[in-house]
Amino acid sequence: MKEAALAPDYKHVRVRDYLRGLVAHELAVGDTIPSERELCERFGVSRMTVRQAIDALVNEGLLHREQGRGTFVAPPRTDMELRLVGFGDDMRRRGMTPHTDLLDAETVEAPWDVAESLELEAGAAVHHVQRLGWADGRPMALEEAWVSAAIFPDLLDGAPDAFPESLYATFRDHGHDPDWGEDTVSASDASEHEAELLRLGSARTVLRIARRTFAGQVACAFSRSCYRADRYTLWVPLTAPNPVVTPARRHR
Repeated sequence: MKEAALAPDYKHVRVRDYLRGLVAHELAVGDTIPSERELCERFGVSRMTVRQAIDALVNEGLLHREQGRGTFVAPPRTDMELRLVGFGDDMRRRGMTPHTDLLDAETVEAPWDVAESLELEAGAAVHHVQRLGWADGRPMALEEAWVSAAIFPDLLDGAPDAFPESLYATFRDHGHDPDWGEDTVSASDASEHEAELLRLGSARTVLRIARRTFAGQVACAFSRSCYRADRYTLWVPLTAPNPVVTPARRHR
């Protein structure tokens, strides 16, 4: 079928679906896809149309580009179920090998939004920690966390290479077992700094999660995490809503 026979908004769909089928049934992770020239000839479409189809699959995380080398099948995405666990425990649960780089750790005055989230007075001392999480040798998430220095005064004691992998384990060791929390999820483009650390390339969208972690009524930590959107899909279990309870009308 010639390109002119397809509606303008759908010319790339057949190419996209063909490539999606190759990824699902024939190609393996790291394999190259057919060249733009091959796809143009196969479907009778322009190079711009082929690139539109490839761009869509790059944005979905099925493919990834390497400058000067070509376009390859990307590793499968990781389903992200929102759970009250640390990055390392979450990756191990998925059968992956985690590693965390400590980028920065210092005690600072809490900014107003952090103080509000931790239910502290403005300017209270908090430990500020920045870490880069890896899984199976790939950067996956950038985390920034604030912890009350009054509750955990010795968190930053010791050498940087001795910093605990799991903040949640540290909280439990101090008698504050995290048992609930609340997340706010959004998506946006990565900053230049985030893109460099996470090695995003052309896929610049990230998934952002702001979390408050509690042990009982104590706010243990406030964090902002930035996850590679091309490596994660958000999975949320759903239940039917509870029936609306209407108070019984009193009879006079």
